[in-house]
Amino acid sequence: MTDLFAQAVHPFSIEDRLSAAQLVERLGKTSFQARNIGTATDIWARMLADEVTIFFGLAGAMVPAGMRKVVSYLVENRLVDCIVSTGANLYHDVYETLGAPHWKSHPQSDDVLLGRVRANRFYDVVAPEDDFFTGQQFVTEFSQTLESDRPYTTREFLYLLGRALTVPAKEEGILTTAARAGVPVFCPAIGDSAIGIGITESRAATGHRLIFDVIGDVLEISHLASRSAGTGVIYIGGGTPKNFIQQAEVTTYVFGRELEGHKYGIQMTMDNPQWGGLSGCTFEEAQSWRKIAPDANTVTVNVEASLALPLVVSALAEGSAEAIRNRRRPALSFEAVSGL
Repeated sequence: MTDLFAQAVHPFSIEDRLSAAQLVERLGKTSFQARNIGTATDIWARMLADEVTIFFGLAGAMVPAGMRKVVSYLVENRLVDCIVSTGANLYHDVYETLGAPHWKSHPQSDDVLLGRVRANRFYDVVAPEDDFFTGQQFVTEFSQTLESDRPYTTREFLYLLGRALTVPAKEEGILTTAARAGVPVFCPAIGDSAIGIGITESRAATGHRLIFDVIGDVLEISHLASRSAGTGVIYIGGGTPKNFIQQAEVTTYVFGRELEGHKYGIQMTMDNPQWGGLSGCTFEEAQSWRKIAPDANTVTVNVEASLALPLVVSALAEGSAEAIRNRRRPALSFEAVSGL
């Protein structure tokens, strides 16, 4: 009880000029989700200062929402070391990298009319199917350049796709930045996207059989966790990317090492835990699976990610610039598991 009244809530004071770092610092001295935004920034800064491998899970329509450059910044400046994403976000990254924008719309649009004019809606964003098809054709044609007599992990496929995109790219994207920086990108549900549709078109039209080794993905990411001095996780939304990263920690036993769980955890989600879905699952629940360490530093930010993520990253870019520059980045290697 001695520390019960150790820290007062500081009322937020308004100034006409506040930097992102100052804004987040002041939010962290208030309460509710404002404080959680400050806590998330502090935990992320601690990860950068510690010798940990940082895994980043990306779900939800974050790229159509305008978050592509935020994620590219994370990759280029190595605020994260490994990305696991939905296929949809990575396809939209291809789409924007090739120069096609997403367009502002309205959530009360006439969707029947949008269907007639072939404009696909994501809440208050639309994308024309013609541009969508152009990006999909790029994936189709790229997939035909790959070998059909051996399987690819999604990590290898996405690295090669990122390299191929650098030639026609009109914008820097997540995949192009990751390929250049050597940051691995996994997509365990790659068929559930326009990338999967593009590869399907290739097989249907030409018989070219590009095969994915999804168990190889599990081996590679688990090997990466097993070789790490420690691990931290950042989840945008939940879904497959979140669980794929969560299970990487417990699967390390196949390499003869059983870990306590991830040392750090941040999640930004609007989902609730009481429905039983993974997207709202608490870090405490994950401790029962030994996916999160008993003494881990964690926070859940119940704020929509298109608001919380750029705010936290902007504060880190300013307030943790030296830590980012001096960060000891983990050595990543996948050769040791390529034959398993």
